[in-house]
Order: sequence, then structure tokens, then C-alpha cells
Amino acid sequence: MIVAALLVSSRRPSLEREQPTPALVEATGKCAECHRHQTPGVVAQFERSRHAAKGVTCLDCHQPGPGGSGFDHHGFTIAKTLTSQTCASCHATEYDQFARSRHAAPAWAAVHGTAGFSPAQIAQGERYHKGWIERPPMGIGALEGASAITSGCDSCHSIGRPNTDGSFGTCTKCHSRHNASVALAREPSTCGQCHMGPDHSQVEIYDESKHGALFHAQEASMRLDAPPALLKATDMSVPTCATCHMSGLEGAGQTHDTTERLSWYLFAPISAKRPGYERGQAAMKDVCTKCHARSRIDEFYARAEDVVKSTNEKVEGAVAVMDGLRREGLVSAIPFREPISFDEFDLWHYYGRTAKHGAFMGGADFVQWHGNYELLRLRVQIDRQAADLRAAHARPL
Repeated sequence: MIVAALLVSSRRPSLEREQPTPALVEATGKCAECHRHQTPGVVAQFERSRHAAKGVTCLDCHQPGPGGSGFDHHGFTIAKTLTSQTCASCHATEYDQFARSRHAAPAWAAVHGTAGFSPAQIAQGERYHKGWIERPPMGIGALEGASAITSGCDSCHSIGRPNTDGSFGTCTKCHSRHNASVALAREPSTCGQCHMGPDHSQVEIYDESKHGALFHAQEASMRLDAPPALLKATDMSVPTCATCHMSGLEGAGQTHDTTERLSWYLFAPISAKRPGYERGQAAMKDVCTKCHARSRIDEFYARAEDVVKSTNEKVEGAVAVMDGLRREGLVSAIPFREPISFDEFDLWHYYGRTAKHGAFMGGADFVQWHGNYELLRLRVQIDRQAADLRAAHARPL
């Protein structure tokens, strides 16, 4: 009987014999039989993942969900695009937290305004971030060109891209596609793929800080893959970005809303307190208490807030000069028409932000030389150019 069955099977068309079935995919890894040759790195990454250890299959993630579209792949309907909704089918709480964070709708709107959002997505984003979704697209991007936006801005801001299934972005920005790694999301360099550079120098500030120096010295002894709900200081005795902004260290509530523990809008030209200022600051300070005395934490925050207030005053002074020039018709109301407009932008967007982030993240050099020194230099430059413009305007023809 066995021989007869083999003979019958051997006479089936090869295309039919090679078609995977759901049972084969789950039981024998039929997807991997091809992809081990075509994309071996993908298979190797997945096989080392926690998903693989838990019995998650390729089809569990690659089938289109509600509202998604797919294509035929050897008899299976495979999703054209994987979105955060794919992950939400198992990780609903984490997705809901992410969807109300600034990593979601506000990240995309910062570059594109309302383009691509459905009315429901706009309403959801505005519910948590009033005025940050219904806004015009970034003006400087239009001047730089579409290719700069696609290969530059969108590489990071697409973490909040509106998807046709109603979700925002993709979880793979932080966790990677096939490793689905908690450890990777806890690495400072993962956050540093986007949170770097002159306009938000967080990873450079972190690397300079005592936290960064200790982490790089002790990383080998840490359990970056420890389960989030059970994370202890013995697993990660030195904080990374995720520790402070997301993790549930020693019983602190874990979150994928990276804004929950923030108290100021540090990225704004003139920073204001967030609506949940006291709650956010208390939540962040609670994480700090896992390593620091409360008196030390309060002192650190007081000094950081002094930097925010003094930076606000410096930016306000420069903006007042520029507003005066605009009223006098000496500088265009359209951004980036004159060199002095770039100096104004650099003053707050690069160096004002840097000083404030440096103060809250323990980066002394970024408060001083990459922050306040540049604020001083650019203010002198703006004042000189303002005087020259007024003198030229008053000069008879």
C-alpha cells in the first residue's frame, strides 16, 4: 500500500506536488523550504525569534487582515503590506498605546500634514494631539524636493504612515521584521536611527551621558531580551531609551506610548508644558527612583527646567527681531527666502532643541557648546543682519 501511494503521488503534476498547504506550512515549514534558498537571512532571523519559539507561523503574520489587500503566492493569499494592525491581532494593548503616541499620526503629519489620512484617522490623532494632525505639510520639504522627503524624512516619519486598514505605521521600525526582537528595541542605536542629528540629538546626547558610558561598558552583562512585564534592575542595571520612556522596570507600568512620561514639548520653538505635565513627570521620576534618590531627581529636574525657561527666552528674543523685520517688509513672510530666515530656523530647530534635550538627558556639552553657544552666535548674527537690512532700506536710491 505504501509503494502504491508513492507511485500515485509520483504521477501528480509537479506544480501540484510542490504547492504548500496550511497544514504543511505549520507542520513542516513549507515556506522555509523555498525561502531558505531565496532569502536565507530572513529564515535565519525568524528561526531565532521568540515568535518561532512560540509556534507562530509565516502565514500568521503574512495573511492580509481586515481592510488589507493581498496577492496570490503559490496558492496562498499573502498581504501586500504588513502594518501595525497585523501585530495588533495578538498585541492589541501595545498597538492601542502606540496609536495614541506621537510615533503614530503626529509623526506622519509633521511632514505631510493630513495627506493620506482617512477622516477617522485624523479624528483619532486629533483626539490625543490637538492641532498636530490638522496642519500644513512641512514647508522645507517642498523646497528640498520629493526625493529628499521619500529617502530622507519618510525613512523615519513613516513610523506613523496612515495604512488603508485604518492603522498607523509599522512595528518593525523598532522591532525589525523577522526577529521581532525586544532586545533590539531596547538598544539605544535602534532609537538613534531616527533620534539623531542636529535637530534632535538624543542618541548623541545619550552616548555622551553617564548613562550611555555605563551602558556601553556593561551591555554584555545585561538581559536586553528579558520579558517586559518582568523586567528587573538586575536585568538592566543601566537605562537605555526604552527603559526611561517605555519599560516596566521593577513593576512600573510598561507602555508603547512614548509620550506618557514626558512633561514638556521640548521639540517646539518655545516649549510649553504638556497637558499631562504633572502626571508625565511623576511617571518618569518613578522610573528614576529605581536607581536614584528622590532629592537627586528633583534637583536634576529643576536644573533642566531652568534650561528650558532660559532657552525659551532666547528663542522669543530672536523671533521678536524677525517678526519686526516681517512687519517692516524687510523679510518675506514666506519661509527660507532670505539667509536670515535660515539663521532663525537653525536657532530654535537645531540649537534650542539641543540645549533642552541635553539638559533633560545629562549631556553637558550639548547644553553648552552645541546649544547655548550656538544660540548666542546666531542671535548676534541675526541682530547684525537686521541692522544691515534696516540700514539698506533707509539708504536713498
